[in-house]
Amino acid sequence: MEACKSTSASAESCAMILRVVEADRARKVKLSARPASVSALIQILKDQLQLDLEFSLQYEDPDFNNQLTSLDDINELPQKAVVHILPMESDGSTSSTEILSDVSNPERAKMWPRGDFPIPQFSYDVELRLRQGNDEFEKSGKGLKLTRDQKHDILEKLGSTMYDFKAYPDDKQIGKVAEALVTKHPCLKEPGSDTGWNGWKISLKFKMGNLRNKMRKIGCLEVAVNAGKRSQSRPENEPSHSKIKKPRRSEVNYLPNFPQGEDEASLETVRQEIAVEVQKTEKNTSLIHKNMEKTFALRRQNIVRGSPSVNEFLNLWPALRVTSELFAEYQRVTNENLPNKFYAQLDCLLPRLMTILRQKASKTGKTADTLANLLKVHDEQELHDVNSRRTTVIRGLPVLLRDKDLGFFRTTLIDNPEILTEDAPVALLTVVHENAAAPIHYDPVRVSVVLENEVVTTHSQLPEAFLVLFGFMYALHLKYPKGLAKTFEFVQKVLLGMDDGKLSPSVQTLKNELM
Repeated sequence: MEACKSTSASAESCAMILRVVEADRARKVKLSARPASVSALIQILKDQLQLDLEFSLQYEDPDFNNQLTSLDDINELPQKAVVHILPMESDGSTSSTEILSDVSNPERAKMWPRGDFPIPQFSYDVELRLRQGNDEFEKSGKGLKLTRDQKHDILEKLGSTMYDFKAYPDDKQIGKVAEALVTKHPCLKEPGSDTGWNGWKISLKFKMGNLRNKMRKIGCLEVAVNAGKRSQSRPENEPSHSKIKKPRRSEVNYLPNFPQGEDEASLETVRQEIAVEVQKTEKNTSLIHKNMEKTFALRRQNIVRGSPSVNEFLNLWPALRVTSELFAEYQRVTNENLPNKFYAQLDCLLPRLMTILRQKASKTGKTADTLANLLKVHDEQELHDVNSRRTTVIRGLPVLLRDKDLGFFRTTLIDNPEILTEDAPVALLTVVHENAAAPIHYDPVRVSVVLENEVVTTHSQLPEAFLVLFGFMYALHLKYPKGLAKTFEFVQKVLLGMDDGKLSPSVQTLKNELM
């Protein structure tokens, strides 16, 4: 970029006008000259906008239809530009809360906390009373007796905080909240209780039930979807605890409400615009992405409440066949970046997983023979790169976990691939030029994701196809493939760290071996 000359006209041409987009607002910033670096621009924005946080910057790149691009070189920034602030976590990583644009903010921005539950600040009088009670407990071991209003305030605040993360916390999670409460405020420990917090746990369960009833009455869809169960006035309906529609795989935004000012009819119009745009040769990917965010709540309602077939749903929402949009949808549901996290964790564990595969293959038995055949083909490859190791591990995981793939991994010659999509509710179909009987292939013609007997997407390698299939499990609210539950549990809970609940025995054993 040419340097500015020392004239008033050229000085004006060096001035910059920025539209700075934060999570909840956008502000205009005028600069008399281009900052010397990106870090200098960040400091200027901190000073002018009074931002007391660490952040990185992205800008809307005019060379790529205004798609967001990380700002690494200050000279890449146009003189009139839109920049987005991405808050950073304390470890310097970009916060997962900045995922969607301001078009359609999700109702929740975070998963249930890993580790200790963050106990919120209570009202001033309750905090003062707890402080006094904790001091007295430290001196004499005497617990604090709360008034009814004080206990109500504590439960109300804790229930609201829990609901911010999850409408249906499970028994273990509620216990963790009760435990965190008495750990922070030991004066609240219950005398005669095994844990000191069992009573608080029971009270919190009732509080969450009451809170869900209140949210149901004001129209919150994720709990209203479970209304209309059996009652005294409706004895013919389903039992109150049967077929409850709620997150079961750490979905953060399971069933959000429509964006403010939108309804089903207006979002249906946007859906039709997406379908038209996807059919174009030169697609406006930025518009598609923006409208997919806007219509996220409509898709979740279609899926959770209507349970359409895969083919029917993808015909309505063809953008989900595009890998980048599928991963964006997964991120809307979970607030997690699927490819980044999956490959980072898998690659970190690859050396140890390959070692475990070889150890098991050296033994005797059917499992050992199957693994030995996989590794024999692997070792015969001239090139042993990260993709070949990923492929071997993905094919070996079900064997390690003693899953039964039941036709999940399928291979066929290029001449006649269609026949192997029959009777395939969920499958990965590898198409090859020759040797279809081999247990594993590293240079396929293509690998197709098959759902309900239809090829929905096609990829060049098995790891990518497997990851796309996992994304479809969340985006389309599908059950894990029959016979491969432990393999997908390993991916969800160990590789992606989603839901730190109890693991099945074989998954726990493999996790212990990895650690």
